[in-house]
Amino acid sequence: MSTLLSEGPYLQQTQVEQMPPPMLARGPFAWIRGNLLSSPLNVALTLLALYLVYLIFPPLIKFALIDAVWTGNDREACLVPAGQEAGACWAYVAAKFSYFVYGSYTYDQRWRVDIYFILTAIGVGWMLWLDAPRRGLGAVYFFIVYPIVSFVLLSGWEAIGLQTVDTSLWGGILVTIIVSIVGIVFSLPFGILLALGRRSKLPTIRLASVIFIEVVRGVPLITVLFMANTMLPLFLPGNMTPDRLLRPLVGVALFASAYMAEVIRGGLQAIPKGQYEGAMAVGLGYWTMMRLIILPQALRIVIPGIVNVFIALFKDTTLVSIVGLFDLLRTVEATLTDPTWTTPTTRFSGYAFAAVFYFVFCYGMALYSRGIERRFETGHKR
Repeated sequence: MSTLLSEGPYLQQTQVEQMPPPMLARGPFAWIRGNLLSSPLNVALTLLALYLVYLIFPPLIKFALIDAVWTGNDREACLVPAGQEAGACWAYVAAKFSYFVYGSYTYDQRWRVDIYFILTAIGVGWMLWLDAPRRGLGAVYFFIVYPIVSFVLLSGWEAIGLQTVDTSLWGGILVTIIVSIVGIVFSLPFGILLALGRRSKLPTIRLASVIFIEVVRGVPLITVLFMANTMLPLFLPGNMTPDRLLRPLVGVALFASAYMAEVIRGGLQAIPKGQYEGAMAVGLGYWTMMRLIILPQALRIVIPGIVNVFIALFKDTTLVSIVGLFDLLRTVEATLTDPTWTTPTTRFSGYAFAAVFYFVFCYGMALYSRGIERRFETGHKR
């Protein structure tokens, strides 16, 4: 046998010298060469991207920083002589910043809004910090204590000495945060129930879930907001009139729940059948199986989809202005009619401030999502 192997036609007859190990190129230049200049097509795309950066960013930096006006008391500070390029009027944003944050909320009561923002930051931070101590207590705070305290704090309660502030005076970032928090908090549990209902073996529950999901996903959010604003009072007793802020909150929560249900349903379908069979084999009931085995795995799989729904919902809060709520974008538009600050760059400055606000929050959610993915190793590494 050894003779045949040594004389086989497919065996190397001469000794080959050992080659050195491959050199691993590292550093920024190696990364650029490997990712941006690895082929003629990549070189062309890199040059095109650099050209677009050259066209967009220098004028943007010049408008937002170099030629910008940072201080002033009225429009005169932001007006420039003919022939000169005008920059952003950040003095206008600074003058209207309080209105952008609080809307028309009673001036001497705005400390209550500041406390609400602090309570929100504590609750959100406690829930998002996975290694936070006593996270069970944090859940009780965020889902029970925080909503009650926030409602009493913002609305007022004469019995404890807090002046009543009608929701018609709320506006700006305050309304944007409230609508976002309510939509995000309620859409996840309602979406889970709808996803489970759509996969239920009970025909009535499955049909009701399918109808709700498809109807809500089949119409724009503006339609849902109009329906919530006009039709919600019809489902209540004649002597009850829902608050003008409560109506769009219900509409936003229901709309986001329908989209969340489809995201979670995709995660449930990705769980192997053996997980269900193994859970039932050890005697777990349906809800225990879902709570301990199935849902934790499904939610980890669809973390990017869940965060994508949250980001879309946060941006869609601007649509509540259609039903008369003064969110951040609506407050910016309201200040544009003030003749004290009417300049050619006022409108762009106000919208730029709103864009930066939404970008910071949305990009923050995206970064957190990627961090959670890395921690749970839900991404596929190649």
